[in-house]
Amino acid sequence: MGFSLIFSVFAIFTLLASYRSIAADILAPDQNLTDGQTLVSSNQIFALGFFSPGNSGRKYLGIWYHNQPLPLTVVWVANRENPINDSSGGLMMSINGSLFLYNKFVWFTITNGTMAGQSPLLQLLDTGNLVVRKQDEADGKDYIWQSFDHMSGTMLPGMKLGWNLKTGTSNIMRSWKNFDDPSDGEFTFSLDPPETPQLILRQGETKKYRWGPFDGDRFSGSNELRNNTVFKPIFVSTSDEVYYAYETLDDSTLVRSVVTPLGSIQYLTWRNTSRDWNMIVELNRIYCDKYGMCGQYGSCYTNDPNCRCLNGFVPNSPQDWRLFNSLGGCKRRYNLNCSNGDGFVKYNALKLPDNAVLWANFGVEECRAECLKKCDCMAYTRINVLGNGSQCVVWLHDLIDMRDSASDGEELFIRMARAELDSIAENKRRKRIRVAIGISISTAFLLVLLAMAWQMMKRIKRRAEEDTVSMPIAHDNNSYNHYEEESQDEDLELPIFGLATIVDATDQFAFGNKIGQGGFGPVYKGKLPNGSEIAVKRLSQDSGQGLREFKNEVKLIANLQHRNLVKLLGCCIQGEEKMLVYEYLPNKSLDNFIFDRVKRKLLPWNTRFDIVLGIARGLLYLHQDSRLRIIHRDLKTSNILLDIKMNPKISDFGIARIFGGEQTEEKTRRVIGTYGYMSPEYAMSGHFSIKSDVFSFGVIVLELISGRKNWGFYDPGHDYNLIGHTWKLWNEDRCLELVDEMLDGSFSIKEVIRCIQVALLCVQQRAEDRPAMSTVVFMLSNENVELPQPKEPGFITENSPFKIDPSWSGQDSNTGNELTITAVEGR
Repeated sequence: MGFSLIFSVFAIFTLLASYRSIAADILAPDQNLTDGQTLVSSNQIFALGFFSPGNSGRKYLGIWYHNQPLPLTVVWVANRENPINDSSGGLMMSINGSLFLYNKFVWFTITNGTMAGQSPLLQLLDTGNLVVRKQDEADGKDYIWQSFDHMSGTMLPGMKLGWNLKTGTSNIMRSWKNFDDPSDGEFTFSLDPPETPQLILRQGETKKYRWGPFDGDRFSGSNELRNNTVFKPIFVSTSDEVYYAYETLDDSTLVRSVVTPLGSIQYLTWRNTSRDWNMIVELNRIYCDKYGMCGQYGSCYTNDPNCRCLNGFVPNSPQDWRLFNSLGGCKRRYNLNCSNGDGFVKYNALKLPDNAVLWANFGVEECRAECLKKCDCMAYTRINVLGNGSQCVVWLHDLIDMRDSASDGEELFIRMARAELDSIAENKRRKRIRVAIGISISTAFLLVLLAMAWQMMKRIKRRAEEDTVSMPIAHDNNSYNHYEEESQDEDLELPIFGLATIVDATDQFAFGNKIGQGGFGPVYKGKLPNGSEIAVKRLSQDSGQGLREFKNEVKLIANLQHRNLVKLLGCCIQGEEKMLVYEYLPNKSLDNFIFDRVKRKLLPWNTRFDIVLGIARGLLYLHQDSRLRIIHRDLKTSNILLDIKMNPKISDFGIARIFGGEQTEEKTRRVIGTYGYMSPEYAMSGHFSIKSDVFSFGVIVLELISGRKNWGFYDPGHDYNLIGHTWKLWNEDRCLELVDEMLDGSFSIKEVIRCIQVALLCVQQRAEDRPAMSTVVFMLSNENVELPQPKEPGFITENSPFKIDPSWSGQDSNTGNELTITAVEGR
């Protein structure tokens, strides 16, 4: 043992014997911080001390938010891989500025100091930064050591994610192992490389998500990381450092960014009113954010289908793409020939691909010419990648991890073979010819119409002159109302079917064609003259769904395109008749199978799991991936339709609500939905949010696993409903007893337990405890990810805490004990 270490150890134990009280936010070399004591920042926001996560009993030195309710919100941990196993730990700073953790003896050094004779101090700043500084430099920024340079799983305003180019070191975020274990987890979030900086989330060494490169305004493909009403993202590139950071727009607002143990990157803000954290941004929230999911030269779209080859490219394996497996990517329709006149084609509105290379500060033409000279240069563009002027950026390998970014994307010039360029030129020539012919035909047609109109006006004028009798004008209110209704129909922007067409298609609504009965009216099977089969939802005049709900459903579904949402073909509005025309799904609704002892034998476990995942993806599209943020509000098994391959499709958007911008919740005085699927906060006080749909989804998952209904569930041993029964089995480690006996043991135990745990997370009592659908899809799709333990669910018994109006029953022929709640005043 060297003399300096012997001296440090001797100094620590000497000073332990002469303990003095410590200042509020400062620790001097003659003081120590023991278990049970804390340093608190002067603004009373942060505290430094020892804590034990969960029920582990292990002790860690960390920084957390002061004066917030338990459990602690920890933002930094010193000894992530070196916990203390009892309460005898302490923190000590030597006279040269070294920080030691001790437990009966010196066992862990946080930092080796270099401040001998300079009166060092350890201080917890108002920003949450723990620093070692000189005693006479209270306001200085030249700290000897600071915790901000050693991130844990949390990034605070002022922290820098990136590179110190002088030392060649980088600062990254690393997730906790799980929610009760702060040791190093699987996921890291970093800015790299410094030449073409982009943000990357990795699981181990594997890239899972990527945003970038930086284009002077934002990271390519990351619409969330732009200025908003809460925080301002910052990117800095100098000769000394390259980093990403953010700052709050209001110093009184608490904001933190975390990498969760499940691999989600979230920005959260503290709400004083509810005393909890509210997620305002989630980076990897949509399907297309996942790295390389469309393979090389494939681009991801948020509508259906998600993956498509770029123009000029075709799938490497068409068979795989037909099965929705696009990881194999695409290949060129014509092979390149570097010596035979390759060129470039401009693509707009793309997230720029991975593995960009920064070249010299060429102009556009120079960048193009230099890329064309190099045969392995596959693409180029010019962007302000370092924040100091546009640079020439190229790609020297196959292009991967692109997505459609609509109007916010970049332009990219991709190398193409001469044959492809000639094909594009020929297509443009043909298009010009078609446009010219179209204009000529349109002009001729317009002239004919004008001539016919002129002749008609002459005829009308002649008749008016010949008419010698003055007739009184009668106002026909019915005619006026009909005109108004027709005008409103035009706003629907959807094909309008005539009543006669629907009557013929359904054989005058024959009883034999009736395939269902919902709360708003019957559903009939029909067949159009062209042979297409349709499903017609005919609204009863006393259904309670008025013109408002009807048009709400029409406009919603008309704008939604996803494989797990039912497709609306058109509607019919004539007189008192209001009808919706859907694609016909021969297997009807999920409740026809799952609650039928015979039919549910046709649902083996793999089919049930696929249905769970399909519903989750459809719900994720509604909440986050579609152009509109939509809350369904009546998600249940009878509103999940099944196509010929048993793929699930969410239907019935009559009471759905559209949210705009960052809005995530609302309150209504008109509570409408089906008891057994409604979340507690919606049923009891009218509060609904995306988490209300998450609760309904959790109920459906439990019903799919068990083959039993939540509402009307009976067990001779207790009075719990299906949710309460599941919670009881979970706590007694008997959750496999929930599984439907019809599966006869032929299922994946690991998948079933994961689905039960996800379902219990979704039906937790507090809405803020429930995961977002992006997290649900991630948890269902990644079997090796450790899930958090669920808290007590809501509505675990059948006793309803509110009144049910039996006159508004959402009963179908196969779901007779569902009750639809309406007209409940929110409290």
